[in-house]
Amino acid sequence: MSLENKYNLKSPGVKRLMREARELAEPTEEYFAHPLEDNLFEWHFTVRGPPNTEFEGGFYHGRILLPSQYPMQPPNIILLTPNGRFEVNKKICLSISGHHPESWQPSWSIRTALLALIAFMPTPAAGTIGSLDYTPEERQILAKKSINWECQICGKIAETLSSQSKSSNITQEEASLIQQIALKAEEDANRKEKSSDETNIRQRVTINTQSAENINEPIADVIMETEVSINPSTVDQIFNVVVWVIVFVILLLIGRRFFLLE
Repeated sequence: MSLENKYNLKSPGVKRLMREARELAEPTEEYFAHPLEDNLFEWHFTVRGPPNTEFEGGFYHGRILLPSQYPMQPPNIILLTPNGRFEVNKKICLSISGHHPESWQPSWSIRTALLALIAFMPTPAAGTIGSLDYTPEERQILAKKSINWECQICGKIAETLSSQSKSSNITQEEASLIQQIALKAEEDANRKEKSSDETNIRQRVTINTQSAENINEPIADVIMETEVSINPSTVDQIFNVVVWVIVFVILLLIGRRFFLLE
């Protein structure tokens, strides 16, 4: 059954994906994407590693899972090829993916998502979901291995891009998006660094507070001991004074009585 007969062609999401499938039917030097034969809402893609980076020469394959509300909601992107930047078989965190629906714009497309992914690969991981911090040497090794990587559905991915060489012109909107993604990656890295600094400050404050409390404990003990030692002495003194006053009064009365008898 063809996709045209399987889906409601009046649905805005279906119409949009059908149009994008036609636009992306021919591979380019940078990327290729197509829907599965039996599922318009799951696509497989291949992107070439960005030049002048540790991913240069690599081919990276993955899945795009599109919600039924597409293009009003963003897709989820999953890498299948080991690459050292993103975890495999896990939804990765991009400003254009399902992890950030607040930044998604319906005018963006699968092509936009692929260009964003390519631009995002050399950026710092910054601890985002699905990110890895492999060394450049490890990523270069994986890039060389990716040439022979095969998908069970699509076959050898390197041949997908090399079969036809067609350049793609990036629109001004797409160039702006790539710049936004680069800035967001930098913001995430700065936010993570700031959060780490705040955590260290809190730890130092906690340690200093505990140290101050430990110092104050002996002082408090001394004060309590002093109070204990002072209070009984004061009571004894008052008691002695009262006793002597009573004795004096008694002696005074006895003396007065004795004087009156005479």
